Amino acid sequence: MADNCRTKVENVGILAIEVYFPNTYVDQSALEHYDKAPKGKYTIGLGQKEMGFCDDNEDVVSLCLTVVAQLMEKNKISYTNIGRLEVGTETLIDKSKSVKSCLMQLFEESGNFDVEGVDSINACYGGTNALFNAIAWVESSAWDGRLALVVCGDIAVYAKGNARCTGGAGSVAMLIGVNAPLVLDPGLRGTCIKHAYDFYKPEFTSEYPYVDGPLSVCSYLTALDACYSIFCQKAEKSIGKPFTLENFDYMVFHSPYCKLVQKSVARMALNDFIKNKTGYYPEKYSTAFKSLSQFRNVSLDESIGDRNIEKSFMAASTELFQQKTLQSLLLPSRVGNMYTSSLYSSLVSILISVPSEELINRRIGMFAYGSGFAASMFSITIMNPTYSASPKARDFRLGDIISNLKDVKTQLDNRKCFEPSEFTKALERRETTHCRANYTPGSSIEHLRPGTFYLSLVDEKYRRSYTRKWLSPNCLDQSVISFPETKTNDKVPDPITTPNGF
Repeated sequence: MADNCRTKVENVGILAIEVYFPNTYVDQSALEHYDKAPKGKYTIGLGQKEMGFCDDNEDVVSLCLTVVAQLMEKNKISYTNIGRLEVGTETLIDKSKSVKSCLMQLFEESGNFDVEGVDSINACYGGTNALFNAIAWVESSAWDGRLALVVCGDIAVYAKGNARCTGGAGSVAMLIGVNAPLVLDPGLRGTCIKHAYDFYKPEFTSEYPYVDGPLSVCSYLTALDACYSIFCQKAEKSIGKPFTLENFDYMVFHSPYCKLVQKSVARMALNDFIKNKTGYYPEKYSTAFKSLSQFRNVSLDESIGDRNIEKSFMAASTELFQQKTLQSLLLPSRVGNMYTSSLYSSLVSILISVPSEELINRRIGMFAYGSGFAASMFSITIMNPTYSASPKARDFRLGDIISNLKDVKTQLDNRKCFEPSEFTKALERRETTHCRANYTPGSSIEHLRPGTFYLSLVDEKYRRSYTRKWLSPNCLDQSVISFPETKTNDKVPDPITTPNGF
């Protein structure tokens, strides 16, 4: 019988993190010209620089296979050490079979199939729900001492029109356990879930969503107000004094596009401004807000969509944004919206942009949002564990996390830039092959990075097979990354194969 009275585990959080994004992108300024959009609409108006995209040989499963394999290999973790695997995605390729079940192919050689968890689905929020589930499992009486794995992955594509420039693609994998360098602060979480048709995907024959732009922004900011208010109430009980944006060392947001993130910092500043009875923003930033006293008694609900208030608080909160949030936008600005993995790509951006010595004991505010809508605000405290949770436990340190992410900037810089016309053709290929059976993707694997999984076949029964582009000898230790072939028969294709060359 399980011991339900065991000692409560502490410092539960992220032990390791890995990100994957496509090796192809389109330049947003070139896309502006191609779309005949006003100059600066995508780059200045939305704050986007580049947009990663996938051709027809990458899907949500291949993205997730790649990021999980890379995480496990870099950290030299055996699949036998995983007891829970949670996936968050909204890029569905099956109405029944989970992406998690496909990822279990990676566990074949280990023989470990005692792995709990399935997919969480609610637009961009699914990854955060998956993270919460994994944290709860480690903290529960059901935890058997093994590690949890959280995977977020999506391909964001839109029909021709105003929203297409807000696409992107990517995946993030996180290892969850105790004595973590990135600790989710217990008890500090604010959530808001309401019904809205701001963004939804009712047509299963299409990858493209229906989007109500104005309602989407309104829903996002409404959820931010609610989550921040609840989070502050809980935090204030803990610290015994008012909690404001200044109490976060960094503030990270789900990023549909980067300008909305900047507006969100201003929105939190407005919340603090109204809550502060003097009408001034507290501490060292108060001077910038002293000229805004006319907004002291505005209603938060009525202020959404008020351009005068928005511009005023964006200007006043410029320093707050630059100090607490700007560095989180490295990946969102250069890859685009990764949906469920967007928030965690922003976390990765902080980790690789801020010197490690400046991160210790810092608190990062995290705002997760998924259309429909579901949202949460929580926080992460960065620690540098110097001891093991038990004599047999593996140490995971902040320096290891950062070291394993050191190639991210190089990968960004080495991607292949495609012309907008080529990007458009790639999306057209995805359109014509979506939901298609008996199909072999026609796009080249030339531009895929070594170690990337890709879709190699969809058979007549819609069963998908994946192949891994062989790693070059200089990338990683071949003994660590070897992936066995699975025996096949005439009826069932090999789900994953490993070729002997590129």
